[in-house]
Amino acid sequence: MQEPDIPIEGEERIAYLTLALTPGVNASRLRNLIQKCITPSGALTAPLAFLETVPEMKATVAQSVHDAKMELGHRVMDDLARVGGQLLLPGDPVFPRVLFTVEPAPTYLFAMGRIELLARPAVAIVGSRDHTRYGAEVCEAIAGGAAAAGVVVVSGMARGLDAVAHHAALAAGGGSIGVLGCGLGVIYPESNRMLYSLMRTDGLLLTEAPPGERPKKGSFPKRNRIIAGLARATVVVEAAVGSGALITANEALDQGKDVLAVPGGVTSPTSVGTNRLLRDGAAPLLDLEDLLSRYPEVNLLADATDPDASTPSGAVIAMLKAGPRQADEIAATLRFPTGQVLALLGIMEIQGLVVQRPGLTYSLPRARFAAG
Repeated sequence: MQEPDIPIEGEERIAYLTLALTPGVNASRLRNLIQKCITPSGALTAPLAFLETVPEMKATVAQSVHDAKMELGHRVMDDLARVGGQLLLPGDPVFPRVLFTVEPAPTYLFAMGRIELLARPAVAIVGSRDHTRYGAEVCEAIAGGAAAAGVVVVSGMARGLDAVAHHAALAAGGGSIGVLGCGLGVIYPESNRMLYSLMRTDGLLLTEAPPGERPKKGSFPKRNRIIAGLARATVVVEAAVGSGALITANEALDQGKDVLAVPGGVTSPTSVGTNRLLRDGAAPLLDLEDLLSRYPEVNLLADATDPDASTPSGAVIAMLKAGPRQADEIAATLRFPTGQVLALLGIMEIQGLVVQRPGLTYSLPRARFAAG
Protein backbone atom coordinates (compact mmCIF):
# COMPACT_ATOMS: atom_id res chain seq x y z
CA MET A 1 0.00 0.00 0.00
CA GLN A 2 1.35 3.43 -0.94
CA GLU A 3 1.99 5.54 2.14
CA PRO A 4 -0.63 8.33 2.34
CA ASP A 5 0.46 11.79 3.40
CA ILE A 6 -2.82 13.73 3.69
CA PRO A 7 -5.20 13.10 6.61
CA ILE A 8 -8.87 12.68 5.73
CA GLU A 9 -11.22 14.84 7.78
CA GLY A 10 -14.91 15.40 8.43
CA GLU A 11 -17.55 13.66 6.33
CA GLU A 12 -14.85 12.39 4.00
CA ARG A 13 -13.76 10.04 6.80
CA ILE A 14 -17.26 8.55 6.81
CA ALA A 15 -17.18 8.25 3.02
CA TYR A 16 -13.73 6.61 3.16
CA LEU A 17 -14.91 4.12 5.78
CA THR A 18 -18.00 3.33 3.73
CA LEU A 19 -15.83 2.57 0.71
CA ALA A 20 -13.37 0.50 2.76
CA LEU A 21 -16.21 -1.59 4.18
CA THR A 22 -17.71 -2.24 0.75
CA PRO A 23 -17.25 -5.90 -0.32
CA GLY A 24 -14.43 -6.33 -2.81
CA VAL A 25 -12.74 -2.98 -2.11
CA ASN A 26 -9.19 -3.84 -1.07
CA ALA A 27 -6.34 -1.41 -0.40
CA SER A 28 -5.31 -1.19 -4.04
CA ARG A 29 -8.82 -0.63 -5.38
CA LEU A 30 -9.53 1.91 -2.65
CA ARG A 31 -6.43 3.88 -3.58
CA ASN A 32 -7.35 3.75 -7.27
CA LEU A 33 -10.91 4.84 -6.54
CA ILE A 34 -9.80 7.90 -4.60
CA GLN A 35 -7.16 8.83 -7.19
CA LYS A 36 -9.65 8.56 -10.03
CA CYS A 37 -12.59 10.20 -8.23
CA ILE A 38 -10.52 12.78 -6.29
CA THR A 39 -12.34 12.21 -2.97
CA PRO A 40 -14.00 9.27 -1.19
CA SER A 41 -17.40 10.94 -1.48
CA GLY A 42 -16.73 11.43 -5.16
CA ALA A 43 -16.31 7.69 -5.57
CA LEU A 44 -19.62 7.05 -3.80
CA THR A 45 -21.48 9.39 -6.14
CA ALA A 46 -19.71 8.47 -9.39
CA PRO A 47 -21.74 6.91 -12.26
CA LEU A 48 -21.44 3.15 -12.60
CA ALA A 49 -19.92 3.44 -16.07
CA PHE A 50 -17.17 5.69 -14.67
CA LEU A 51 -16.47 3.34 -11.76
CA GLU A 52 -15.97 0.48 -14.22
CA THR A 53 -13.05 2.39 -15.76
CA VAL A 54 -11.11 2.52 -12.46
CA PRO A 55 -7.96 0.34 -12.68
CA GLU A 56 -8.33 -3.17 -11.20
CA MET A 57 -12.07 -2.63 -10.75
CA LYS A 58 -14.25 -5.66 -11.45
CA ALA A 59 -17.81 -5.08 -12.62
CA THR A 60 -19.25 -6.68 -9.48
CA VAL A 61 -17.14 -4.46 -7.22
CA ALA A 62 -18.03 -1.37 -9.23
CA GLN A 63 -21.69 -2.23 -8.71
CA SER A 64 -21.13 -2.65 -4.97
CA VAL A 65 -19.46 0.77 -4.76
CA HIS A 66 -22.27 2.32 -6.78
CA ASP A 67 -24.85 0.83 -4.40
CA ALA A 68 -22.96 1.76 -1.20
CA LYS A 69 -24.59 4.33 1.07
CA MET A 70 -23.02 6.69 3.59
CA GLU A 71 -25.48 5.36 6.16
CA LEU A 72 -23.20 2.35 6.54
CA GLY A 73 -20.26 4.48 7.62
CA HIS A 74 -22.42 6.58 9.94
CA ARG A 75 -23.89 3.49 11.58
CA VAL A 76 -20.45 1.98 12.20
CA MET A 77 -19.16 5.26 13.64
CA ASP A 78 -22.17 5.46 15.97
CA ASP A 79 -21.47 1.90 17.15
CA LEU A 80 -17.82 2.82 17.62
CA ALA A 81 -18.70 5.82 19.77
CA ARG A 82 -20.98 3.67 21.95
CA VAL A 83 -18.13 1.30 22.86
CA GLY A 84 -15.62 4.13 23.34
CA GLY A 85 -13.42 3.38 20.35
CA GLN A 86 -11.94 5.49 17.60
CA LEU A 87 -11.24 5.16 13.89
CA LEU A 88 -7.67 5.19 12.58
CA LEU A 89 -7.10 5.86 8.88
CA PRO A 90 -3.79 5.50 7.00
CA GLY A 91 -3.42 9.27 6.62
CA ASP A 92 -3.71 9.86 10.37
CA PRO A 93 -0.43 10.68 12.17
CA VAL A 94 -1.12 7.95 14.74
CA PHE A 95 -1.76 5.19 12.19
CA PRO A 96 1.08 2.63 12.49
CA ARG A 97 3.26 3.21 9.46
CA VAL A 98 4.81 -0.26 9.81
CA LEU A 99 1.53 -1.68 8.50
CA PHE A 100 1.86 0.05 5.11
CA THR A 101 4.00 -2.85 3.85
CA VAL A 102 1.74 -5.62 5.17
CA GLU A 103 -0.12 -7.65 2.54
CA PRO A 104 -3.00 -7.14 2.30
CA ALA A 105 -2.59 -3.75 3.91
CA PRO A 106 -5.30 -2.71 6.38
CA THR A 107 -7.28 0.24 5.05
CA TYR A 108 -8.51 1.27 8.51
CA LEU A 109 -8.31 0.17 12.13
CA PHE A 110 -10.69 0.47 15.06
CA ALA A 111 -8.89 1.18 18.32
CA MET A 112 -9.61 1.46 22.02
CA GLY A 113 -7.11 2.40 24.70
CA ARG A 114 -3.63 3.88 24.72
CA ILE A 115 -3.03 4.96 21.11
CA GLU A 116 0.46 6.18 22.04
CA LEU A 117 1.63 2.58 22.30
CA LEU A 118 1.62 2.39 18.50
CA ALA A 119 4.64 4.70 18.41
CA ARG A 120 6.83 2.45 20.57
CA PRO A 121 9.00 -0.55 19.58
CA ALA A 122 7.01 -3.78 19.82
CA VAL A 123 7.47 -7.54 19.99
CA ALA A 124 4.83 -10.14 19.13
CA ILE A 125 4.63 -12.96 21.68
CA VAL A 126 2.35 -15.83 20.71
CA GLY A 127 1.83 -19.44 21.64
CA SER A 128 -0.44 -22.36 22.29
CA ARG A 129 -3.91 -22.10 23.80
CA ASP A 130 -3.31 -25.45 25.52
CA HIS A 131 0.11 -24.70 26.95
CA THR A 132 2.26 -26.37 29.58
CA ARG A 133 3.38 -24.88 32.89
CA TYR A 134 6.85 -24.50 31.36
CA GLY A 135 5.40 -22.48 28.50
CA ALA A 136 3.47 -20.21 30.86
CA GLU A 137 6.52 -19.55 33.03
CA VAL A 138 8.74 -18.71 30.08
CA CYS A 139 6.06 -16.58 28.41
CA GLU A 140 5.44 -14.62 31.60
CA ALA A 141 9.14 -13.97 32.14
CA ILE A 142 9.83 -12.91 28.56
CA ALA A 143 6.71 -10.73 28.19
CA GLY A 144 7.19 -9.13 31.60
CA GLY A 145 10.88 -8.53 31.00
CA ALA A 146 10.30 -7.04 27.54
CA ALA A 147 7.55 -4.75 28.83
CA ALA A 148 9.65 -3.64 31.81
CA ALA A 149 12.46 -2.78 29.38
CA GLY A 150 10.14 -0.56 27.34
CA VAL A 151 9.11 -2.90 24.51
CA VAL A 152 5.37 -3.13 23.84
CA VAL A 153 4.05 -6.70 23.85
CA VAL A 154 1.66 -7.54 20.99
CA SER A 155 -0.51 -10.66 20.96
CA GLY A 156 -3.89 -11.92 19.85
CA MET A 157 -6.07 -11.86 23.01
CA ALA A 158 -6.69 -15.61 22.71
CA ARG A 159 -6.86 -17.86 25.74
CA GLY A 160 -3.62 -19.55 26.73
CA LEU A 161 -0.23 -17.98 26.13
CA ASP A 162 -1.64 -14.90 24.37
CA ALA A 163 -3.46 -14.03 27.59
CA VAL A 164 -0.37 -14.85 29.68
CA ALA A 165 1.73 -12.46 27.57
CA HIS A 166 -0.78 -9.60 27.88
CA HIS A 167 -1.20 -10.05 31.64
CA ALA A 168 2.57 -10.23 32.23
CA ALA A 169 3.22 -7.09 30.20
CA LEU A 170 0.60 -5.10 32.10
CA ALA A 171 1.72 -6.46 35.47
CA ALA A 172 5.27 -5.31 34.69
CA GLY A 173 3.99 -1.77 34.21
CA GLY A 174 4.61 -1.85 30.46
CA GLY A 175 2.43 -1.61 27.38
CA SER A 176 0.51 -4.28 25.52
CA ILE A 177 -1.49 -4.31 22.27
CA GLY A 178 -4.18 -6.90 21.64
CA VAL A 179 -5.23 -7.52 18.05
CA LEU A 180 -8.76 -8.90 17.97
CA GLY A 181 -10.41 -11.31 15.57
CA CYS A 182 -13.75 -9.69 16.37
CA GLY A 183 -15.17 -6.20 16.79
CA LEU A 184 -14.70 -3.90 19.76
CA GLY A 185 -17.33 -4.53 22.41
CA VAL A 186 -17.24 -8.30 21.82
CA ILE A 187 -15.42 -10.27 24.50
CA TYR A 188 -14.04 -13.44 22.96
CA PRO A 189 -13.23 -15.78 24.52
CA GLU A 190 -15.45 -15.11 27.53
CA SER A 191 -12.64 -16.27 29.85
CA ASN A 192 -10.73 -13.11 28.89
CA ARG A 193 -13.38 -10.71 30.26
CA MET A 194 -11.07 -9.36 32.97
CA LEU A 195 -8.16 -9.08 30.54
CA TYR A 196 -10.36 -7.19 28.07
CA SER A 197 -11.25 -4.70 30.80
CA LEU A 198 -7.58 -4.18 31.64
CA MET A 199 -6.51 -3.83 28.02
CA ARG A 200 -9.08 -1.20 27.16
CA THR A 201 -7.68 1.11 29.86
CA ASP A 202 -4.04 0.10 30.42
CA GLY A 203 -3.26 -1.34 26.99
CA LEU A 204 -4.60 -0.98 23.46
CA LEU A 205 -7.11 -3.05 21.49
CA LEU A 206 -7.02 -3.03 17.68
CA THR A 207 -9.22 -4.68 15.07
CA GLU A 208 -10.40 -4.46 11.48
CA ALA A 209 -13.83 -5.86 12.39
CA PRO A 210 -16.64 -3.32 12.89
CA PRO A 211 -17.81 -2.80 16.48
CA GLY A 212 -20.01 -5.62 17.74
CA GLU A 213 -19.02 -8.09 15.02
CA ARG A 214 -18.61 -11.68 16.22
CA PRO A 215 -15.63 -13.76 15.08
CA LYS A 216 -15.99 -15.26 11.62
CA LYS A 217 -14.26 -18.10 9.83
CA GLY A 218 -10.85 -16.79 8.86
CA SER A 219 -10.94 -13.83 11.27
CA PHE A 220 -8.06 -15.06 13.39
CA PRO A 221 -5.61 -16.01 10.62
CA LYS A 222 -6.39 -12.62 9.03
CA ARG A 223 -5.55 -10.69 12.20
CA ASN A 224 -2.22 -12.55 12.55
CA ARG A 225 -0.65 -10.50 9.76
CA ILE A 226 -1.31 -7.36 11.83
CA ILE A 227 0.19 -8.92 14.96
CA ALA A 228 3.36 -9.68 13.02
CA GLY A 229 3.25 -6.37 11.18
CA LEU A 230 3.22 -4.26 14.34
CA ALA A 231 6.27 -6.02 15.78
CA ARG A 232 9.96 -5.91 14.96
CA ALA A 233 10.31 -9.54 16.05
CA THR A 234 7.91 -12.41 16.73
CA VAL A 235 8.47 -14.85 19.59
CA VAL A 236 6.77 -18.27 19.52
CA VAL A 237 6.78 -19.78 23.00
CA GLU A 238 4.93 -23.07 22.41
CA ALA A 239 3.06 -24.24 19.32
CA ALA A 240 1.60 -27.56 18.33
CA VAL A 241 1.37 -28.61 14.68
CA GLY A 242 -1.22 -26.42 12.95
CA SER A 243 -1.16 -23.81 15.70
CA GLY A 244 -2.25 -20.26 14.90
CA ALA A 245 1.04 -19.12 16.43
CA LEU A 246 2.83 -20.72 13.49
CA ILE A 247 0.64 -18.71 11.10
CA THR A 248 1.83 -15.56 12.85
CA ALA A 249 5.44 -16.75 12.57
CA ASN A 250 5.01 -17.36 8.83
CA GLU A 251 3.47 -13.90 8.43
CA ALA A 252 6.50 -12.41 10.17
CA LEU A 253 8.87 -14.33 7.90
CA ASP A 254 6.93 -13.18 4.82
CA GLN A 255 7.31 -9.60 6.05
CA GLY A 256 11.06 -10.02 6.52
CA LYS A 257 10.86 -9.87 10.32
CA ASP A 258 12.88 -11.82 12.89
CA VAL A 259 11.31 -14.96 14.35
CA LEU A 260 12.51 -16.43 17.65
CA ALA A 261 11.36 -19.72 19.14
CA VAL A 262 11.61 -21.13 22.64
CA PRO A 263 13.09 -24.66 22.60
CA GLY A 264 10.97 -27.39 24.17
CA GLY A 265 11.08 -31.08 24.91
CA VAL A 266 11.16 -33.24 21.80
CA THR A 267 8.34 -35.38 23.21
CA SER A 268 6.09 -32.42 24.08
CA PRO A 269 3.23 -31.93 21.56
CA THR A 270 3.16 -28.18 22.29
CA SER A 271 6.82 -27.84 21.35
CA VAL A 272 6.69 -29.63 18.00
CA GLY A 273 6.03 -26.38 16.14
CA THR A 274 8.68 -24.34 17.94
CA ASN A 275 11.32 -27.04 17.58
CA ARG A 276 10.59 -27.25 13.85
CA LEU A 277 10.95 -23.49 13.59
CA LEU A 278 14.39 -23.83 15.19
CA ARG A 279 15.30 -26.65 12.82
CA ASP A 280 14.28 -24.49 9.87
CA GLY A 281 16.36 -21.49 10.91
CA ALA A 282 14.46 -19.49 13.53
CA ALA A 283 16.63 -17.94 16.22
CA PRO A 284 16.56 -19.72 19.61
CA LEU A 285 15.31 -17.66 22.54
CA LEU A 286 17.25 -18.83 25.58
CA ASP A 287 17.15 -15.66 27.66
CA LEU A 288 15.76 -12.14 27.52
CA GLU A 289 18.92 -10.73 25.97
CA ASP A 290 18.32 -12.86 22.87
CA LEU A 291 15.23 -10.72 22.34
CA LEU A 292 16.31 -7.33 23.65
CA SER A 293 19.49 -7.34 21.56
CA ARG A 294 17.15 -6.58 18.67
CA TYR A 295 15.95 -3.41 20.46
CA PRO A 296 19.11 -1.38 21.11
CA GLU A 297 17.07 1.78 21.75
CA VAL A 298 15.39 0.49 24.93
CA ASN A 299 16.81 0.54 28.43
CA LEU A 300 16.73 -2.71 30.36
CA LEU A 301 15.11 -2.71 33.74
CA ALA A 302 18.27 -4.50 34.78
CA ASP A 303 21.19 -6.43 33.39
CA ALA A 304 20.42 -9.67 35.19
CA THR A 305 23.96 -10.96 34.70
CA ASP A 306 25.59 -7.92 36.33
CA PRO A 307 26.49 -8.49 39.99
CA ASP A 308 27.16 -4.77 40.47
CA ALA A 309 25.01 -3.73 43.43
CA SER A 310 24.23 -0.44 41.66
CA THR A 311 21.90 -2.32 39.29
CA PRO A 312 18.50 -3.65 40.46
CA SER A 313 19.59 -7.25 39.86
CA GLY A 314 22.81 -6.67 41.77
CA ALA A 315 20.82 -5.16 44.62
CA VAL A 316 18.57 -8.23 44.67
CA ILE A 317 21.57 -10.54 44.89
CA ALA A 318 23.03 -8.45 47.70
CA MET A 319 19.73 -8.63 49.61
CA LEU A 320 19.38 -12.38 49.15
CA LYS A 321 22.88 -13.02 50.47
CA ALA A 322 21.42 -12.20 53.89
CA GLY A 323 18.64 -14.74 53.40
CA PRO A 324 15.38 -15.32 51.52
CA ARG A 325 13.10 -12.34 50.86
CA GLN A 326 9.52 -11.99 49.66
CA ALA A 327 8.89 -10.20 46.36
CA ASP A 328 7.02 -7.28 47.95
CA GLU A 329 9.90 -6.74 50.39
CA ILE A 330 12.34 -6.66 47.49
CA ALA A 331 10.06 -4.23 45.63
CA ALA A 332 9.88 -1.93 48.65
CA THR A 333 13.67 -1.90 48.98
CA LEU A 334 14.23 -1.24 45.26
CA ARG A 335 11.36 1.28 45.15
CA PHE A 336 10.02 -0.34 42.00
CA PRO A 337 6.42 -1.48 41.32
CA THR A 338 5.92 -5.07 42.41
CA GLY A 339 5.00 -6.08 38.84
CA GLN A 340 8.35 -4.87 37.50
CA VAL A 341 10.23 -6.65 40.28
CA LEU A 342 8.36 -9.88 39.58
CA ALA A 343 9.36 -9.57 35.92
CA LEU A 344 12.99 -9.02 36.94
CA LEU A 345 12.90 -11.98 39.33
CA GLY A 346 11.40 -14.14 36.59
CA ILE A 347 14.27 -13.28 34.28
CA MET A 348 16.83 -13.93 37.00
CA GLU A 349 15.16 -17.26 37.78
CA ILE A 350 15.41 -18.37 34.15
CA GLN A 351 19.10 -17.46 34.19
CA GLY A 352 19.66 -19.45 37.37
CA LEU A 353 20.53 -16.43 39.52
CA VAL A 354 17.65 -16.83 42.00
CA VAL A 355 15.30 -19.58 43.10
CA GLN A 356 11.60 -19.09 43.81
CA ARG A 357 10.24 -20.59 47.03
CA PRO A 358 6.61 -20.93 48.18
CA GLY A 359 4.77 -17.68 48.89
CA LEU A 360 6.60 -15.56 46.28
CA THR A 361 9.76 -15.85 48.35
CA TYR A 362 13.13 -15.82 46.59
CA SER A 363 16.60 -16.97 47.58
CA LEU A 364 19.97 -17.45 45.96
CA PRO A 365 20.81 -20.86 44.54
CA ARG A 366 22.53 -22.97 47.19
CA ALA A 367 25.96 -22.83 45.49
CA ARG A 368 25.85 -19.04 45.03
CA PHE A 369 24.66 -18.51 48.62
CA ALA A 370 27.49 -20.64 49.95
CA ALA A 371 30.02 -18.78 47.83
CA GLY A 372 28.73 -15.41 49.06
